[in-house]
Amino acid sequence: MNQQTLLSTRHLFTLWFGAAISITEILAGGILAPLGFMRGLFAIILGHLIGTSFLILAGRIGFESKLPAIASTGLTFGSIGSRLFSFLNILQLIGWTAIMILSAAQSLEVLSQSLWKFGDQTLWVWVVGSLVFLWIWLGPKGSWKSLNMGAVGLLAILTLSLSWTLFYGQGQILLNAPATNSLPFGLGLELSLVMPLSWVPLIADYTRFAKNKSSATFGSGLGYFLGSSWMYVIGLGLAIIAGSSDLPAMMLAAKLGLSALGILLLSTVTTTFLDAYSAGVCLSHLWPKMPEKSSALGVTVIGILLALWANMDQYENFLLIIGSVFVPLFTILFVDYFIHKKRETDNTLILNVSAFATWFVGLSLYHYLLSLNWDWGSTLPIILITGILYYFLGKSPFLWRKSI
Repeated sequence: MNQQTLLSTRHLFTLWFGAAISITEILAGGILAPLGFMRGLFAIILGHLIGTSFLILAGRIGFESKLPAIASTGLTFGSIGSRLFSFLNILQLIGWTAIMILSAAQSLEVLSQSLWKFGDQTLWVWVVGSLVFLWIWLGPKGSWKSLNMGAVGLLAILTLSLSWTLFYGQGQILLNAPATNSLPFGLGLELSLVMPLSWVPLIADYTRFAKNKSSATFGSGLGYFLGSSWMYVIGLGLAIIAGSSDLPAMMLAAKLGLSALGILLLSTVTTTFLDAYSAGVCLSHLWPKMPEKSSALGVTVIGILLALWANMDQYENFLLIIGSVFVPLFTILFVDYFIHKKRETDNTLILNVSAFATWFVGLSLYHYLLSLNWDWGSTLPIILITGILYYFLGKSPFLWRKSI
């Protein structure tokens, strides 16, 4: 790849800032409203610091190895492990594609009904899905970079307008909003940090094209941290003002009219592009003859079809499942890459049994710890437990290799 097609710090910052300005972030922030504004804000900042740290480390691996994100799991887990996690990641990304399109369509239906006395969720599913399809067809190289930066710039302006409308004159109401204790702080922390963690299996798909390490880590990490934290705070504030974490109710409470419609459309397109495109990269990893862009376009079509009949009732559980799969997975990968210095692909490795067993222990413990509802959630203890366990097991792992 020549120097002109590489992604600079500015490009990666706007790419990930745009990905973070998302209605799913607003929706997740709204779920934290029972914590009250100040405790909710603390959960958002702490969760994003932890989650974005994972994102930065995964981005660095992508830059150094030049491997797509999920393919890098093969460094530690072997060919079977890499294929398994590719498959799980494809399911996650198809789910995100459908959720993004559906949540946007539901809110656009309510907004268009309010503005023009006309609303049709099915029509909006097709409109949003078609725009995502077009964005993928245009990207991610060449003139698309300038187009994406322009879209993100406009999105930032519209979101500033939303922030001003929400916080100007409402600050005292938000600060005095009481906690209802219906949401444990630990669960709120999980719902905050799981959003950046959901991008960890994707980030190397883009940082492998970075101009330098700073672009891959600082540009991507800062862009995502600022954008996602901002969206969570907006969602938290909107839910408190609206008295509901229902997304259409939250957007109506913003009283932005056409600006809200623009935020919904632009944010959905710039974020869902990354979901569908990375799903295409994963499909190409599993089946090398499938072109990445064609696969991504196919995922978009599947996402549109799923959005036509899916519902948002299980959104919170979907986020927690993502955390349970990818927190132990990437903790093990980071220990192997940064501590054990395992950085070369071993073509004879079928499965690292020790790594896979450690991952399964982490997955199981994550769900057990969730059931305890303690203040520090599941992610931090799972990082410590799986990290320490694999630090020792990874020194002399049990490996299943091809016979030579």
